[in-house]
Amino acid sequence: MRPLPRRRGIAIVLALLVGCALNQQQEQVLGDDAAAQVAAELPLMTDPTVVRYITALGQQLAAVTDTRGLAWHFTVVDSREINAFAVPGGWVYVNRGLIEQATDMSQLAGVLAHEIGHVTRRHSVEQLQKAQGADLGVTLLCTLTRSCASGTGQAAIAVGGTALFARFSRNDEREADVEAVQTVVKAGIAPSGIPAMFRLLLSARQRNPNALDAFFATHPLEEERIRDTESLITAYPAAQLRGLTRDAPAFQTMRRRLLALPPPKK
Repeated sequence: MRPLPRRRGIAIVLALLVGCALNQQQEQVLGDDAAAQVAAELPLMTDPTVVRYITALGQQLAAVTDTRGLAWHFTVVDSREINAFAVPGGWVYVNRGLIEQATDMSQLAGVLAHEIGHVTRRHSVEQLQKAQGADLGVTLLCTLTRSCASGTGQAAIAVGGTALFARFSRNDEREADVEAVQTVVKAGIAPSGIPAMFRLLLSARQRNPNALDAFFATHPLEEERIRDTESLITAYPAAQLRGLTRDAPAFQTMRRRLLALPPPKK
């Protein structure tokens, strides 16, 4: 893996900010630097149909929940691994493999809204601050793909320090789930896609446990989260949920396009 000159700068900034409350400008700088490393380390999709759709859906969701005026970016990683993640400052990533698992738009929207929730609740900032001394490029690669299955990358992280994106706590996931339900409803999208996607992921893990190693390593998922999100949904008046969008032709067009593209290398 080639060295990236930005890593040293990020490490210096982190060393200065560990234990401190980051202001929005500092959060944006750290997020932008981490995003630059994602772009250098990971294969990102450039297909116009896919990029345009994911960007539009992500911006639709962010617009109804962001109160800080962040510059949001939504990117697809060309990896068959089922995962999604976010870095501070409004950078949200979803792997191609996860999009292909979704059967309707509301399921994908729930995933994006969940990752937006990690940013708005500043969970990703806390993870970055834990990463002082870590090789961020290696950690990003390990987080978003299974490139570290050999253990080489994991060893590098262990030597350098705490992993950039360690396993989110149950409380972090619960908070992001709350944000996701609220966000999709505000955006006019059916929240039922959130527990439905959880069920799809649990079912996929039963069929092929290794396929979701990366996702479950960073996003603990139990039946309890399904019940909790369903409880959040039933708390809404039925009239408020009636007529919310579950699927859209544009999503199915994008997904068909994605499935027709050459398979990812990883």
